Amino acid sequence: MSTASVLPAAAQARRRFSLRRVAAWFAARASDPKSGPWLVISFAVWHALLWTLILIRLKAAQDVHMDVAEAFAWGQKFQLGYGKHPPLAGWVAGLWFKVFPVADWATYLLAMTTLGAGLVISWLIALRVVDRRRAFFVVVMLAIYPIFNFKGFKYNPDLLQLVTLPLVVLAYLDAFEKRSVRSGIWLGLAGALALMTKYWVLTMIGAIGLAALLHPERMKFLRSPAPWVAIITMVVAMIPHLIWLKQVDFVPLTYAGDVYGLSSRAQSAGLVLGYVGHNLALLLLPMALAALALAWPPRFIGRLWSRGTNPGVDPGQALNIWIIQVIVAIGPPLGGLAFTIYMKTDWGISLFFLVPLALVAIPALRLRRIALFRLTVIWLVLSLATLAAAPAIAVREMEDNPNSAASYGARSQLARELTETWHMRFGSPWRVVAGTTEVGEPMTFYSPDHPAPYTPGEVWSSGLTSLGEARRLGFIGICDTTDGRLPSCEAWMKDNAANAEQLVMTTQRFFHGHPGPAINWKVYIVPPAQ
Repeated sequence: MSTASVLPAAAQARRRFSLRRVAAWFAARASDPKSGPWLVISFAVWHALLWTLILIRLKAAQDVHMDVAEAFAWGQKFQLGYGKHPPLAGWVAGLWFKVFPVADWATYLLAMTTLGAGLVISWLIALRVVDRRRAFFVVVMLAIYPIFNFKGFKYNPDLLQLVTLPLVVLAYLDAFEKRSVRSGIWLGLAGALALMTKYWVLTMIGAIGLAALLHPERMKFLRSPAPWVAIITMVVAMIPHLIWLKQVDFVPLTYAGDVYGLSSRAQSAGLVLGYVGHNLALLLLPMALAALALAWPPRFIGRLWSRGTNPGVDPGQALNIWIIQVIVAIGPPLGGLAFTIYMKTDWGISLFFLVPLALVAIPALRLRRIALFRLTVIWLVLSLATLAAAPAIAVREMEDNPNSAASYGARSQLARELTETWHMRFGSPWRVVAGTTEVGEPMTFYSPDHPAPYTPGEVWSSGLTSLGEARRLGFIGICDTTDGRLPSCEAWMKDNAANAEQLVMTTQRFFHGHPGPAINWKVYIVPPAQ
């Protein structure tokens, strides 16, 4: 054999050996009780920062999503509820923007910080079920799951559930194990915190309750003080919000019934199928890439599974995770069909974060050290590639949808122009904006005066202002001429802004030479009462 053929083979062997050493070092850091927490926290921080940069570039041609602007508006006035939802999302946004400027990038950082916290809490959950190496593998799978990156761009109650619901699961696993008064108190407080995020969390809370009843060790748990203390604690903690709910005549329930109730069972079935398909598609990416990291090269596929006990998995806690995940995966679609509900795909945002753990907790699965390193490299490569491609993607999306008023309407431009117009006429801050949620909330976010939004004809008012206050302080009414609700908007303005100064303003966004839609806005300027 020639020297030329020996040297490349030797170099290749050294590279493989070096790669194995790096993978072994990385797995050792993830498995170490001292370095493991810092590794997970560092990973979550870098994930949040990297994807904040990606979203800044990816969404550069757009204003912030309406949900984000709405949460910001809620945060301008701390209340026990905001019409459609409980208050926690508004409280968090209010505190966030006391520290950070009101800017698009700060909203993306808020969303990614929320998801970063969810990653760390999910790791703490995993530690109750599997060993540290598997727990970190779960975290990386979640970081690849589109909900924790692309789909997580908008901060709203759905996204915040990825902090509060993992806290509930973590508290439950702790209470199931310790069965003490203290663990019951923590479980009750976690449940109340989740309910203050969105009532949809009752799906997960109900699943946890069923898991406790179905588990073979249920009697140990049910005979302990933990579950009963948890129930009492949660009810007591919710009393202020329940009082508010009664004071507003249970208006959030009216909102849910009016907006999401359907009369057509066929339409409901179609939406349920869309919900299932959408969420399955989102889960396929992390599952496929995790399988690739585990099984590559193909000759190792046969070594992935092994019979017998697995010291890296707690079978009792794993059973809890499997039961909870199966229930929240099956229950909502069946409920949607049974009660003919408008099933939004976004309702699945908070319900599948346990899937990676449920898979990794299969005792027969063997997780090699190299697999953890490979999956982390895959996450890094995908993230950096997306960062590099983000500007081109933003341009391409605008080229493909140049007339999308919802995505590319220049509401931020309108907010600045209306603020200047109000100041020129009255020399005082603009206090109230009247219009649909899609128009009013962006004005609140982008105007330096942050006027309180008032939505005409909305039964589930946020309570941030009132028609009487709008008339006293003066307001600017806005009707979007591209909105199908234009006639009702104009009718309301005719009744409530009859003597207003009427203007028509046109805004249009340009991004890298590409024009967005030109939108005409009908504007009604009502001066403050004398």
